[in-house]
Amino acid sequence: MTVRRDFQEPARSRPDLVIGREDLCTSAREQLGRGGSVLLHGPAGIGKSTILRALAADYGGAARTVLRCSATESESHLPFLALADLFGLVVDEISGRLPAAQRTALESALTGRGESTLQRDGLALRLAVLSALRALAAEGPVLVVADDLQWLDAASAELLGFAARRLGDTPVQMLCAVRTEGQEYDRHLRASPPDTLAVRLGPLTRTQVSALLDHRGYTPLSRSTIRDIHRTSGGNPLFALELGRALAESPARPRPGEPLPVPTSLRALVLSRLEMLSDEARRTLLVASAGARPTLALLHAAGREHAEAETAQAAALGLLATEAEGPAVRFAHPLISAALYAEAPAAERRAVHAALSTAASDPIERARHLALATSGTDPEVAARLAEAAALALDRGAPSVAASLGLLAARHTPADSSPGPDERRLQAAEDAITAGEADLARDIARDVLTRATVPAERVRAWMVVIEAAGQALGDVDAVFPQVLADAGDDPRLLALVHYQLAWRGLVVEGDFAEARQEAAHAAELAALGKDRRTELMALSFQASTETLMGHPDAPATVKRALREPQDPYVACHHNGAGSARFRWLIMSDQLPEARATITALLREVRRRGMVESEVHFLRFLAETELRSGHCGRALDLARESLRLARDSGIGEGASAMLTSLAEASAGDVDRALALAREAADHAEVDGDQMYLSRALAALGYAQLVAGDPAATVRSLRRVRELEKSLGITDPARGRWHGDLAEALVRIGEPGEAQDVIDTARVHALRLGRESVLAVLDRAEALVRAARGEHEGAAVRLASVRDRLGGLGYGLEEARAAFALARLRAQAAAFPRGGGTPAPGPASYDEAARLFRRCRAMPWLRQVDAAATAGAAVVEPAPVAAPVVRDALEGLASMERQVASLVMEGATNREIAARLFISVKTVEATLTRVYRKLGIRSRVDIVRLAAGRRTT
Repeated sequence: MTVRRDFQEPARSRPDLVIGREDLCTSAREQLGRGGSVLLHGPAGIGKSTILRALAADYGGAARTVLRCSATESESHLPFLALADLFGLVVDEISGRLPAAQRTALESALTGRGESTLQRDGLALRLAVLSALRALAAEGPVLVVADDLQWLDAASAELLGFAARRLGDTPVQMLCAVRTEGQEYDRHLRASPPDTLAVRLGPLTRTQVSALLDHRGYTPLSRSTIRDIHRTSGGNPLFALELGRALAESPARPRPGEPLPVPTSLRALVLSRLEMLSDEARRTLLVASAGARPTLALLHAAGREHAEAETAQAAALGLLATEAEGPAVRFAHPLISAALYAEAPAAERRAVHAALSTAASDPIERARHLALATSGTDPEVAARLAEAAALALDRGAPSVAASLGLLAARHTPADSSPGPDERRLQAAEDAITAGEADLARDIARDVLTRATVPAERVRAWMVVIEAAGQALGDVDAVFPQVLADAGDDPRLLALVHYQLAWRGLVVEGDFAEARQEAAHAAELAALGKDRRTELMALSFQASTETLMGHPDAPATVKRALREPQDPYVACHHNGAGSARFRWLIMSDQLPEARATITALLREVRRRGMVESEVHFLRFLAETELRSGHCGRALDLARESLRLARDSGIGEGASAMLTSLAEASAGDVDRALALAREAADHAEVDGDQMYLSRALAALGYAQLVAGDPAATVRSLRRVRELEKSLGITDPARGRWHGDLAEALVRIGEPGEAQDVIDTARVHALRLGRESVLAVLDRAEALVRAARGEHEGAAVRLASVRDRLGGLGYGLEEARAAFALARLRAQAAAFPRGGGTPAPGPASYDEAARLFRRCRAMPWLRQVDAAATAGAAVVEPAPVAAPVVRDALEGLASMERQVASLVMEGATNREIAARLFISVKTVEATLTRVYRKLGIRSRVDIVRLAAGRRTT
């Protein structure tokens, strides 16, 4: 076996492992696993070589021979160089098996002796390369790995393409990468084997860029800086890493509003083309690079009289791409704009900003350019910037407001009122609203190094605490300091005690303490005439009492909603509107809860309140999930999770809710992973409240996955956590029915009844009708386990109707499914000659209800139960490991097809679900039968039931 040293390096030792390309890599791996070839393509720096190395490392071991070449631009004029790279180490092994003419031509090309050329020895060389690959393949599979195909010398490219098109069934695979700017990979695809899969690599998302920078150790970068890196790099991983490295190594950060500095390593990629511009065209592009939304009209207003001709010259060089519709002038890549700006002298940049400060039509833009054109402090400039920041905040752009606020502070004289630190704190608070917690914390910490006024110090400490999010344990040492700074001022003390209420809930896990601190904060705020803090404290108290099942909750909600209201508090995720939503959803008022949270979500989006948007997206997803709109809930939950990860806010809570939605409407394996992620977040943050929610989500996912024993372990821990937290309202987590059901499945009906009885006491006290219905469903399962089939069936039918009337579509469908299973079991196994459960043993109604909910994991369970029949209606808990072991050796597509067969899907249904043809399903099943050593679909169903195949 011939393997180049590059491909013997273990994958785990490489620092450039694939990030953000999981789906693309899965497609490529499946293609290689089927014996096909792969062509990776995309622009420079997009990560082709990284993925090429990873795939070659994964699949090189399966090949007897690995041939590799990696061309460079400087060597692309040398004929047969790539051919020598590919065959240089194996020519002695194969030359004896080639015809004399082919052997002579190949050896001449590889060694350079004899001056072999394509014109003179064309046919012999072409046949020699084809024969060489066939000779190697006769001894075992061959993998050809070729990077940077665009630099392949013409002779080698022609010979390789000739052979690739004629390999047929010969076990030779090609794994290649080529640089392309658009879709112009057809030429390289035509020179590849016919079964080649072309995989285009696009830009990374902001979250993926953040993960890449973190992986490389550039962790001190704030989220706002990462946002700028993502924008400037255009999502290109190479560009992002170079920008991150330059910033991490630089002692000075760019001023607010300025583009990122571009390192020399990247400037060279674009400055060569800039040198081809005329001086006037270059100045015009500099004006465009400084403008937020450059147009030809703006360039004219800034004094660029010949903007049309100069931008046309830049477009011809590939520097600009003027939009087909509209007047916008767009750089071909953000890096071009950044490099141009970074290269310009400081005086020239100030002159450009001075011109734009009068040319721009938007007052926010004019203020920003005025600041960047001004050196030193200037009270008039600072005032204009502060006004622009307030306008940006009113427009729903708090991130812009924070940037303008920092510029205002930079230009504010030390003896002004408001002073520079006061403006910095306003910028920090705007950054919190925008979800830029790192930036906010850095600003506040900087202010604390100088501030002596108690009000400023407490305000700065509040920013530090807010920036910690759920990880309040990390700032525990702050509270004694901020209490000392607050002294006996009731306004300042109200702020501190409001945060202490959160600490009591998150860090101590004590709802009673949290409620007491919130009530005290509300009293202090009222004494200090701080209506905003009073309303926030009352809202927190109301939410805490609601979650506790405290009898005062309705009255406190009303107090929090009394006039006068504060617009900020009214739509804040911890404000009065949010407290009202919690009360509504726990009181089974789903339509009103949906209307409330939809209005709140609309308002926080208008205001640009990112943290509140993350929470409200999650709340709306929860409402839709309870209403049985599972597909809609999954879309909203995924959106919340994406935004949470982009902003670094509420990741654990969003992962928890997305887990519930995935288990109900999406991928159960992903649900399990997300629930564990949410639990890990809560454990790390020391957040007992969300730990219980995460474990409840995990228990639900485990129940849907068919693992009741794991469900019991998870939900028993939830029971203990909520007991220690003082939570008594079963509508808070709604896990009691799942725990009771799982206990029945593992043969513990006595404990299940205890869970039901305890939860029912509180549900009755609080009037939680939907919870009572779910508990009745669970109790019906207990009665069925004790042989009371007729009574259980009657109760399940009643529960189904009650849940439907309350609007809980998914729970209604689960009751219908339980009833159908009970009837099927009673019909198949009548006990002691007793009367079977009344009604037909049909799964049609359950299937219809789950289909209406788009609850696909549950629908698959119904299909499997109906197909397998009564004997496998209630799968043994050991079935899941058996199935996992059996499917372990299958390829991804084979596993998906086999899983759907296990669920009872027909070939046509499988084809529709997986978007493939029926013939592909049939061919895939043939491979599955062969790999599993079985003969038919019946044997697959037996595997699903955990039974032996014959």
